[in-house]
Amino acid sequence: MNDDIAQPALRPVRGAARCAVAGLVLAGAAWAARAVWQVRLATAGLPPSGPPDQGDGWHRPLTGLEDAYHSVSTLGDASTLLCAAAFLVWLSRMRDNARVLSGQAPRYAWPWVYAGWIVPVMNLWVPRGIVADVHHQSAPGEPLPRAVNWWWGLWLAGMVSGLGLMSTGSTDDIIERAYTSVRLLLLVDAAVVAAAVAGIVVVRALTAVQQERMAAATGH
Repeated sequence: MNDDIAQPALRPVRGAARCAVAGLVLAGAAWAARAVWQVRLATAGLPPSGPPDQGDGWHRPLTGLEDAYHSVSTLGDASTLLCAAAFLVWLSRMRDNARVLSGQAPRYAWPWVYAGWIVPVMNLWVPRGIVADVHHQSAPGEPLPRAVNWWWGLWLAGMVSGLGLMSTGSTDDIIERAYTSVRLLLLVDAAVVAAAVAGIVVVRALTAVQQERMAAATGH
């Protein structure tokens, strides 16, 4: 696919990479905190009054622990959004540089850098394809770091489960699941945290490779 906008100059990526790493650390910590609170809910056990959602649109007052989980969940959602924004800034800048270094148009047009994460079906492979394309254009002939596949596999595990990154359930639904099937929730949390760790490795590895190629291209 061809881009409509050319990027004639190389752009610094170290700052964007640091922000992306910080975002991944924050998101991973937030999901770990969710797991801790889910274990606390499971340990406390379902109150005699039943789950928060009583059905027919009626919700009982939350316990102190449930209310705290709502706060933890909100902070987790905010940190995930910040992480996504930082990661996309880094990826967009890396993609622009890869195009300059290779002299070739990227495999995917620029809207897919953003739309690829949310368009159904396409989001199962387009983001990984963009990352892989960046590496191949930045370091032709070098094998794709294994961390990319680990990161993407773990991301998919956390996304398609229906309980993780793309969950459409309410926080009260997650609380009820913590009381009844916390192990599944913890597996999803573990996948998301591990994906964040693998993502840090990916950001650092691809940034280092591109920085080396940029230094060779500019003589610095």
